[in-house]
Amino acid sequence: MSDSIIETLKALVAKNPNNPLGRYGLANEYLKLGMYEEAISEIEAYLRLKDDEGAVYRMLGEALLKLGRKEEAKEAYRKGIEAAERHGHPGMAEEFEEILGLID
Repeated sequence: MSDSIIETLKALVAKNPNNPLGRYGLANEYLKLGMYEEAISEIEAYLRLKDDEGAVYRMLGEALLKLGRKEEAKEAYRKGIEAAERHGHPGMAEEFEEILGLID
């Protein structure tokens, strides 16, 4: 099922590379499949298009941690805290603070 979703989302992004929703959806599907490099690439493209409210930084941090890139993951969570606070999501900011405390 995910393969057909990925193909659909890839076609959507190919048709309109500036579609942030398509990029976000594709990143999410890649993350579910453990395709972390691909997920990171789509998240980075998404962030060039949209000021995310914070949730995509969770995805980015998770993918970076899975690849052992701890310092980059910490930076992703820090940016997520800034975005969450900027958009009035204190609970998300607290969640990211807790995750930062768990990364050694």
